[in-house]
Amino acid sequence: MTASQNAGDIQSVIDQLELIIKDSERQNNRLGFFAALYHKVTCKVKEDLDAGLFEDGSRLAELDVLFANRYLFAFSQWKSDKNSPLVSESWKVAFQGAENSSHLILQHLLLGMNAHINYDLGIAVVELARSGRNVDALRRDYNAINNVLGALTYSVISKLNRVSPFLSFLGFTGTASNSMLVQFSLGNARDGAWLFAVDLLSLIDDAQKYDALLRKRDQEIKDLGQLLITSKGFLRFGILVIRLFEWKNVKKVIDVLHARKLYFHEVLK
Repeated sequence: MTASQNAGDIQSVIDQLELIIKDSERQNNRLGFFAALYHKVTCKVKEDLDAGLFEDGSRLAELDVLFANRYLFAFSQWKSDKNSPLVSESWKVAFQGAENSSHLILQHLLLGMNAHINYDLGIAVVELARSGRNVDALRRDYNAINNVLGALTYSVISKLNRVSPFLSFLGFTGTASNSMLVQFSLGNARDGAWLFAVDLLSLIDDAQKYDALLRKRDQEIKDLGQLLITSKGFLRFGILVIRLFEWKNVKKVIDVLHARKLYFHEVLK
């Protein structure tokens, strides 16, 4: 199996993410940062699905696969042709950002989350509706994903603080409840993605307006991505300081983000 294949179930998503991670490690490619984080989240979703913790597991699993396939498709298109018109502007900012070694590890993660949550997620909800699923009934399980992300927060922040030790010192991660990562993923991003899906669904019978909204949203999320990697004044100085003390070995960073468990004895060294 290659990472360019369409995933048919969550295990297939996990397998393809692992291929991307391994390939990124071999090539010292920062695209592996987001893939490693995504792998961790997907494994947790699968674990909770297998435990029957969602109201309608099959429906949520279907959404998860539709959602993941948008990332897997964008990634494979970018790897084969960086000028491909099939790659959204939102993802181009994230993929291009991975080529810049001056961005923080946190910024690379936020760029991926920006494209995938703010743009892809709403479209995936619409794709689920097109398949005949009741989207209104999905909302409770959709919100339950926030609990999954929340449960992973401490581990992710701990790993970030390990590979980028000055993040917490300058207030970029903070506590589990107020970190930039959590605020970005659990706050406006997922709520905004749902509202975007509702707007798209209202235009589903008007192809011209539907496509226009897609283009408008894509441009907005592209612009937001640019803001995530643009800094001035004190923020720019803070990022320079953080970057100075960050791990520079891409493979080692991916290894830490990818690990299922955090080895606390290593953190305490």
